[in-house]
Amino acid sequence: MSAIAFFGAVETGLLYGFLSLGVYLSFRVLDFPDLTVDGSFPLGAAAAGTLIVAGENPFIATGIAILAGGLAGLCTAFLSVRLGILNLLASILTMIALYSINLRIMGKPNLSLLNQPTVLAPFEQLLGGLPSLIVRPLILLIAVAIAKLLVDYFLNSQLGLAVRATGMNPVMAKAQGINTDRLILLGMAISNGLAALSGALFAQLFGFADVTLGVGTVVVGLATVILGEALLPSGSVVLATLAVVAGSVIYRVAIAIALNAGFLGFQAQDLNLVTAILVVLALTLPKSQFARRFRKKHPG
Repeated sequence: MSAIAFFGAVETGLLYGFLSLGVYLSFRVLDFPDLTVDGSFPLGAAAAGTLIVAGENPFIATGIAILAGGLAGLCTAFLSVRLGILNLLASILTMIALYSINLRIMGKPNLSLLNQPTVLAPFEQLLGGLPSLIVRPLILLIAVAIAKLLVDYFLNSQLGLAVRATGMNPVMAKAQGINTDRLILLGMAISNGLAALSGALFAQLFGFADVTLGVGTVVVGLATVILGEALLPSGSVVLATLAVVAGSVIYRVAIAIALNAGFLGFQAQDLNLVTAILVVLALTLPKSQFARRFRKKHPG
């Protein structure tokens, strides 16, 4: 695999690291199966892209995209906790609605952002002395590290501990006087805000926004979470979020290796197949580690 392909995979993995953190919050922390990210990811791309093309400052456009994603998460949570709709079905309903909303925002199925200003441009100029291959990955690494630290801080705060309690045991949390409905609303807003941030950055880095960008996004997010947890198991929040971000990068590098290794026979259209294989390996890896440890402790 060439250096361009490798650093490109790292860049994409870091870009999707925001999405993975969001999926971690919904699926692992809140125990809320959320398919909204398949709509909030392209929502972030559509909102940011449309505003940037209209002449808005990229930083403001990205901030508005995050807020839009947060509103999408709030909508899903509201359908579930206030209207009593099954959480999975509530997320599907929001995802379907977002397809039409994204079309409304862009006014067409796709939008070009080529030669438009981006949030990365000032930092690329600042780091202009470095090799071009590593400038974007380095900027994204710093950005996703900041997001990770903020998520760590939140989850270790009193409010975050209440959110974690809500996901682990909502009955016990309610008995302790915790308003679980409000915390689910908050957690889902943050989760989808991160997904929208990932989509907004995707549009700016790759130069386009498309209404179909979110297809399979939740599968990618889950794959990175599962892979990260398999390779770096931990009971602490700090290491768990680190594992999630690392899993996103490792996932993308593994995909690039599989698609660039001619002897494996994979082609670009085999992306979903490779994803499925990686998820299966990630799910079975912890079991095999346990089996080896068990055999060492109990020989014969």
